[in-house]
Amino acid sequence: MRAMILAAGLGTRLKPFTDHHPKALAMVNGKSLLQRNIEYLQQYGIKEVIVNVHHFADQIIDAVKENNGWGSVVTISDETDEVLETGGGLVRAQEYFKEEDRWILMNADILTDLPLDKMIAADELFAKKAEGDLMATLAVTNRATSRNLIFNAAGTLCGWKNNTTGEEKWANPLKDKNTAVPKAFSGIHIVHQAFFEAVQLRGKFSMIDAYLQLAQHYAIHYYDHSEGILLDVGKPESLEKANSLFKP
Repeated sequence: MRAMILAAGLGTRLKPFTDHHPKALAMVNGKSLLQRNIEYLQQYGIKEVIVNVHHFADQIIDAVKENNGWGSVVTISDETDEVLETGGGLVRAQEYFKEEDRWILMNADILTDLPLDKMIAADELFAKKAEGDLMATLAVTNRATSRNLIFNAAGTLCGWKNNTTGEEKWANPLKDKNTAVPKAFSGIHIVHQAFFEAVQLRGKFSMIDAYLQLAQHYAIHYYDHSEGILLDVGKPESLEKANSLFKP
């Protein structure tokens, strides 16, 4: 199995660091976020990793070369011409997954102890139940957040809600909203090969927008890891917290 780490973002929440560096190279106890996530994937036998780059791309490319991919085979997907967001970035890197039936997709600016082997096993069960219609499995928790993915009682995606503005987007509106299961997305996906054939969006787009379109016809399940650690290292104060939670 291969993985893709999304590292092309501008990292505006992590200023002033990102005025001069990509957020993927922010340091936590002597290791960059990129190194930590590459080593996290290695724990589960995943040593072929695609990393997309845009903001200060040369610094990421140099870091990968200087450290020999931290023990993994790291391939760069170049987005220096235009940042394509999460969905567009994956489609740009499509050629690297043509031999894969599924793969891990994850944000560079998260740190977690999510048991990836258990999530992969859950995805296999979901795929059997969906009889070929499973598009993805999304890691989620029950934490408070400004935006929620909305699942039905069966655990499949049906909508999205901005809890601040009240905006809602529905793929499959629920007859009874009391049955809605709101979850906070963790930024880790298992995406299936069928995604490339089914997705209609092109250019710059987010995976969430793609999922909301695809959920009208395909199954997108969640995997809950609320009992573990998940840290969105997108702000300076979260870097401080990461230094206390993750060892050198």
